[in-house]
Amino acid sequence: MASWNEDTLKDWNDDSPLNEDTLKDWNDDSQCNEDDRSRQINEELTQYEAVGALVGHYCEMYMFKQPCRTSEQTGNLWVQGIMNGHDDRCPEMFRVDKYVFHLLCTKLEEHGLRKSKYVGIEEMVAMFLNTVAHGQCNRMIQERFQRSGETVSRHFHNVLQACLSLSSELIRPIDPTFRGTHRKIETDPRYYPFFKDAIGAIDGTHIQCVVPAAERDKFIGRKGNPSQNVMAVCDWDMCFTFVLAGWEGSAHDARIFDSAITNSSLNFPHPPPGKYYLVDAGYPTPNGYLGPYRSERYHLPDFRRQVGFRNINEAFNYYHSSLRCTIERTFGVWKNRFHILRNMRSYDFQTQVYLVCATMAIHNLIRRHSSSDSLFEQAENDNIVAEHDQAEASQPSPSNVTSQSSSHMNRVRDAIRDQIVHSLSNN
Repeated sequence: MASWNEDTLKDWNDDSPLNEDTLKDWNDDSQCNEDDRSRQINEELTQYEAVGALVGHYCEMYMFKQPCRTSEQTGNLWVQGIMNGHDDRCPEMFRVDKYVFHLLCTKLEEHGLRKSKYVGIEEMVAMFLNTVAHGQCNRMIQERFQRSGETVSRHFHNVLQACLSLSSELIRPIDPTFRGTHRKIETDPRYYPFFKDAIGAIDGTHIQCVVPAAERDKFIGRKGNPSQNVMAVCDWDMCFTFVLAGWEGSAHDARIFDSAITNSSLNFPHPPPGKYYLVDAGYPTPNGYLGPYRSERYHLPDFRRQVGFRNINEAFNYYHSSLRCTIERTFGVWKNRFHILRNMRSYDFQTQVYLVCATMAIHNLIRRHSSSDSLFEQAENDNIVAEHDQAEASQPSPSNVTSQSSSHMNRVRDAIRDQIVHSLSNN
């Protein structure tokens, strides 16, 4: 057995150089495998650490997050405090009196607005009104009402959609047949009987807008800022009876007017035979639309700078402008009430268009149901000169406008002019 062991050991010894090389290779392979395993373990640990960090961040943000809006005066308590407080607080915060506020809530509920599990109708409407009345950003409304940004945004758009539905009820003529003469004209010797068949006024106004840089150029309006050109019709009660919003600021008033009266889907309240709207010199005057004499003084400040009429056409223009100025005063009340119209936030453009219609609907609701409103009372003062812009009136109508001036309306204008001159000569 020992001899065999010696032979075996001899064989092993004879093979020892090969075994040493093999062992060396094994050691090298082992070291490589060790390095690979170590590298793999480190990579796995790094991945686990990253996953752990993400899980920790998620838990911190959504499962164990620290409350941000923790004031004891919640939005609901703040609104109820205003409703139960001094009468001046509601108009200051929401630009409507208490009666109109509650009426608006009722109307919007009828038009689809629903309370949520945690937010009532009054608080939703208060958030919306505070936003549009003061031009507040989402973050300010979050703090005031102690709500999250998502909650504020969601209810803002819910109220906006209900206001759009309400606008179809409110932005239209009270009497679509336009029978009789409005009391504003009937009781004012400056306008009666000359303008007894006038049913309202038409004009355009520019509302600041926020659009992508690629579309900015076509929205640049007369004053060099991006805007949407809004055409509106108002009655002599200073209520809007039609609105067409969303046109680019570079669009001519006459193009928008032409679209409004020729597109049947827009439901424009056309004047019946014998009745007419007052328009300024920037519009064509087909049948039913009465404009001033061009190339003559027209705007009221021009007459106040130089008293008296240089010819009989200016006499007509003065009284036409004085009555048509109702729509400029209406625009003034609307913009002064809703400051967001002068400082539009970065909503998508369609939302900006909707805001025009929604705020006009609320404007009409206030006018028809508020017993006393300081903005309307101030606008009714004839000594207040409304803003106007003569730039567009001096431009010729675009060639693609299909509505052309009517010789019949020129004869109507001449007849009214002669009536006015005869009346002035007898006084």
